[in-house]
Amino acid sequence: MLLSIQSVDFYILDFLQTMARSSFWDKFFSMFTSLGDPVMILCYCALLVVMKKTRRDGIMVTCGALIGLAVGNGLLKLLIRRDRPCWLRPEIELLVKNPSDYSFPSGHTMHIAILSVILIYNHPKLAYALIPLTLLMAYSRMYLYLHFPSDVLGGLILGVGIGLLVCWLFPKAEKKFSGRKALPEN
Repeated sequence: MLLSIQSVDFYILDFLQTMARSSFWDKFFSMFTSLGDPVMILCYCALLVVMKKTRRDGIMVTCGALIGLAVGNGLLKLLIRRDRPCWLRPEIELLVKNPSDYSFPSGHTMHIAILSVILIYNHPKLAYALIPLTLLMAYSRMYLYLHFPSDVLGGLILGVGIGLLVCWLFPKAEKKFSGRKALPEN
């Protein structure tokens, strides 16, 4: 079964390499994909936390990003140890630095999905911008030959799941901790 999934994955990636490439998209996706890096996601979290109006959003996204780092980038990548397509086919010229971690799930896709789900949950009108950005990030990972389509799908499912979990648990945690007395100041 895994071999048939990988053969479909390679079919899609090879199609993208032969039919969808252009110098414009090469430059665009090379730059765009860096916006979904887990370090960039944590920078977005910091910006959201610093501003009083978006502090709650920032705390929620930070919680989601940390769960994503632990589950997706930590646990799953190390358990599954799936080689990246660019490792299996080194003849494909990469437009970005060759990653050193494993392929499944796509961390960029997972993290942007976490951020998007949480922000859309709190601000539904952001869906018009965040859904296309999330899908574009997912596509960029395949276009750049860094992830298989199944890696991207796994990252998307995991990211949406973590985002929804945070949206479900966070209000419960807020309610539980809001009833406690503040510690006295020294």
